[in-house]
Amino acid sequence: MEKWNQSSSDFILLGLLPQNRTGLLLLLLIILVFSLALFGNSTMIHLIRVDPRLHTPMYFLLSQLSLMDMIYISSTVPKMAFNFLSGQKSISLLDCGVQSFFFLTMAGSEGLLLASMAYDRFVAICLPLHYPIRMSKMMCLKMIIGSWILGSLNSLAHTVYALHIPYCQSRSINHFFCDVPAMLPLACMDTWVYEYVVFVSTSLFLLLPFLG
Repeated sequence: MEKWNQSSSDFILLGLLPQNRTGLLLLLLIILVFSLALFGNSTMIHLIRVDPRLHTPMYFLLSQLSLMDMIYISSTVPKMAFNFLSGQKSISLLDCGVQSFFFLTMAGSEGLLLASMAYDRFVAICLPLHYPIRMSKMMCLKMIIGSWILGSLNSLAHTVYALHIPYCQSRSINHFFCDVPAMLPLACMDTWVYEYVVFVSTSLFLLLPFLG
């Protein structure tokens, strides 16, 4: 297969919805749910911030989860809506990398944060006398920072690799956003080793925290 030999390095997002009235109706429904999610999560963050009674580890972790949810959906839905309404499907290499980075960061960080929240409830229920020590403000802060840092490092590694592999003439991504697994079939090289790495990292960031 020939490598992409044109000056443009843009990708083409094939999208999720058909370009008709049914697609428009579904898009309006998605935008409604998106708006409700943004409003609900931002309201929760605000209430936790202003109410001193909610300044506990559980609610601090919950506010971070709401923040991650907001960034998670904001990394994909606005671009999908813009492409549908404007009729454009292209996305630049830089925008594709930024979108992939934030999406993967939130996906990994949420898994780790949910594991931290589960540990918080475990200590509160099974070891209530040890709770002030095991879930101190410093420990809660370490859990939050650790979730963000580990999620970001994992995402950065995958994003940098995905943007530096050679792509063939077709740059049409069969998805509505730049998702690394959807980009790999376009590569002009064998990516089975990297696909195995993706499987391992996904297991570490999602499966193990879920089991925990």
